[in-house]
Amino acid sequence: MAQASVQEIDLGHRIGPNAVLQLHDVLDREEGEPTRRALFAVADLVPPPRDAGMLPEVDVARLHHALRLYLPDRAERLSRLAGLAVGDYILAHRIPRPAQRLIRALPAPLGARLLVNAITKHAWTFVGSGIFRVLGHRPPTFEIIDNPLVAEDHASTPQCHWHAAVFERLFSSLVWPDVTVEEVSCRATGDPSCIFVLNPKGRK
Repeated sequence: MAQASVQEIDLGHRIGPNAVLQLHDVLDREEGEPTRRALFAVADLVPPPRDAGMLPEVDVARLHHALRLYLPDRAERLSRLAGLAVGDYILAHRIPRPAQRLIRALPAPLGARLLVNAITKHAWTFVGSGIFRVLGHRPPTFEIIDNPLVAEDHASTPQCHWHAAVFERLFSSLVWPDVTVEEVSCRATGDPSCIFVLNPKGRK
């Protein structure tokens, strides 16, 4: 298979290692080590160590693009599983237990705002050179401008299943158990930005 390429991304920006590490583990578990090795090879990426720091966003983007390019029928499910796993990691290691208890104890709208503020503060770790903005709170609506993870994708449907799953896991664990996240606009489909709308009671 030809090497996947990702262009028009700022070489100096970085994304958290779990965008690769959790996908690595999902691929091993769901597809098997040979497929995972092949996908990392076409992405020209060596699996980082477990204690890796922030990774160049070009490397992360190449892997996510390669997943959609070479496993198109399974990419959505695998991306979603990886995103949910990242959410679990954040809950286990990045959001202090007292803060989690506070968010759960607050009325849902207030807890959601507190969580939104935390996500906004750390957005640089998952959008790299992109720009993260909160467009609204009722319902929570997020925008990623110039999302690097779909910079090379051209699709008829939104492709940011990984980001949507991360948001879903955090909000379903701390605020709304039945929440779903819908991407209503995506750079990959030619839209100006990627927009995510949270549905607190799930899809109608």
